[in-house]
Amino acid sequence: MQQMTKLCFLLCLLLAVVASCSPTRVLETDAAPGFHLSEYKTFDFYDIDASGDALQPYSEQLEFLKQEITQRLEQRGLSRSSSNPDLKINLGVVVAEKVQTRETSILTDPPYYMGQRRYSWQTREVEVGRYQQGTLSMHLVDNAQNELVWQGAAEGVLPDDNSAKVRKRISEGVQKLVEELPQ
Repeated sequence: MQQMTKLCFLLCLLLAVVASCSPTRVLETDAAPGFHLSEYKTFDFYDIDASGDALQPYSEQLEFLKQEITQRLEQRGLSRSSSNPDLKINLGVVVAEKVQTRETSILTDPPYYMGQRRYSWQTREVEVGRYQQGTLSMHLVDNAQNELVWQGAAEGVLPDDNSAKVRKRISEGVQKLVEELPQ
């Protein structure tokens, strides 16, 4: 019995570590006082205005993003309706190129020659790679009162031009974001 308890503890610890190392994370959420998702029955999206060079490779993923949000909200009891919905959803998507760096170390990086038998060494940031970081912001607006009732943002590193992996990352981010909605 004691071994079973240890095994369960180790499995829970492993799951916690895996969950904390997820490539997507929720940045922030903010709900209006008294907001509960269960008070709303229908939703729809504002029109998306997609622009920018960095978004171009991911523009085909926007419809998938809306499908994921629709699926998650339907699981929470809402239905999508284009005729006077209770909630309107405003989406913001930003894809930015980021630079990954590392700091030099005296143990692994040699000093540089300055002339006249003088060498110097200083720490500095060295570029080791570039990657695309996607940020999704979602605003829920009470359509009858035209007031923001909830907002949240999630971000994650986007895989290099692999549609299946990008969709998986979108799905993870949407799931985490929708889980933050107060029922």
